[in-house]
Amino acid sequence: MAGKYDRGAPEYEERVVALNRVSKTVKGGRVMKFAALVVIGDMKGTIGVGQGKAAEVPDAIRKAIEDAKKNMVTISLKGSTIPHETIGEFGAGRVLLKPAAPGTGVIAGGAVRAVVEVAGIKDIRTKCLRSNNPQNVVLAAIEGLKSLRSAEQIAAVRGKSVDEL
Repeated sequence: MAGKYDRGAPEYEERVVALNRVSKTVKGGRVMKFAALVVIGDMKGTIGVGQGKAAEVPDAIRKAIEDAKKNMVTISLKGSTIPHETIGEFGAGRVLLKPAAPGTGVIAGGAVRAVVEVAGIKDIRTKCLRSNNPQNVVLAAIEGLKSLRSAEQIAAVRGKSVDEL
């Protein structure tokens, strides 16, 4: 019987991509805070990214997770990989995403790896092409994944069957 205090299984996989100590200079010296960048996903094609800032690291991560839950997007997968090659861009970040044969595994750098793993992608090749700033790279990877379209979606848009494509 599920009560109102039941948390159940954690519905999302969470990955902390970057932790950064930031400081503000005030009259009495410097005030230190921590900024966290977190990606969450259900391992089935839904991902979210969030940022949080607080005086303590756990609070910053908690805020980032709450923010990520508000910014969820669904992406289209094809088995354990992606339907086609794409380039995602955000700010100066640019990420190339290439589908890979089963058994290849996730070939990706730190920030992109976190994104594709929580999305549930098992086989993919990626490359950061410009900036390697974690914030821009994560958002560029998500932009690239959002731009993916399956054959069924394209067929529906064109009003044709998948076989005709």
